[in-house]
Amino acid sequence: MKILNVSDLKVFFHTEDGVVKAVNGVDLELNKKDKLGLLGESGSGKTILASSIVRLVHGNVKEEGKIEYKGKNMRNINSKELRKMRINEFGVIMQNPSSSLNPALNIGSQISEVFRIKENISKKEAIRKTVDLLNKVKISEPEKRIKEYPHQFSGGMKERAVIAMGIAGNPDFIIADEPTKGLDLIVKHSIVKLLQEVSRDKTIIIITHDLDVAEKVCNKIGMMYLGELVELGTAGEIFKKQYHPYSKAFFESTPSKGMKPIKGYSGSLIDVPRGCRFYNRCDYCMDICKEEHPPMIDVENDRKVRCFLYARD
Repeated sequence: MKILNVSDLKVFFHTEDGVVKAVNGVDLELNKKDKLGLLGESGSGKTILASSIVRLVHGNVKEEGKIEYKGKNMRNINSKELRKMRINEFGVIMQNPSSSLNPALNIGSQISEVFRIKENISKKEAIRKTVDLLNKVKISEPEKRIKEYPHQFSGGMKERAVIAMGIAGNPDFIIADEPTKGLDLIVKHSIVKLLQEVSRDKTIIIITHDLDVAEKVCNKIGMMYLGELVELGTAGEIFKKQYHPYSKAFFESTPSKGMKPIKGYSGSLIDVPRGCRFYNRCDYCMDICKEEHPPMIDVENDRKVRCFLYARD
């Protein structure tokens, strides 16, 4: 059952330096229970893409294209319905826990509020559920911690508190932005297990640089570069073999694969290359790559690659 349909999505920000094309022509479909890992360098548009899906992008922004969630056009829903969907449908785990937590409220009240709104239960019952949830995300002495404020939590504890907030309402669709960033290996392992558990019957998009997290949690992988998807396929196939030159370079640049740096620098999202956006860093660059923008090409087994190397005559 298809739960999400994104078609030709563009998210542009107007700045003093020019128009930043953060997301520039993305097509994406997800079925219920799909777990998509979005991989790519910082600044490739992963967070903006995920945030735009649940309409969390604000500011001097222009958005084009279609986003349908469970058949609803997300562009047409009003603020009241959107608020209801954020309570009942969406769970968002943001990358920066310090900005996600209210410094003036204790941790318990922030998480328990989700339960009270979602389930219409008493304050006492919401606190009990909050304690149970903090136990699940491996925060020790949760009965004590719920009375503490964000500044009393370590960085790792804040990360886990934000994850707890994101999953507290038992959402159908979860976005997790770098959910294991800054966590030690033991805590990371427990969070990965938690994400596997809570997303078993749900749809999730995980934005991460950690291949281990993506491989363990996700069944699909999308590689992003300069605002667009350059490769899309099942996690098993992409981890076995990367087709796009950028995908190959990205995998080789990670610690588990040898940390071989990608040559050159990521291009500008303001002055986007006319042809392939990766051509100036690519060992396989052809003349056509500099002049024409490659389409997504179907390769095999639902594998899509944005590269002229796989174009058929």
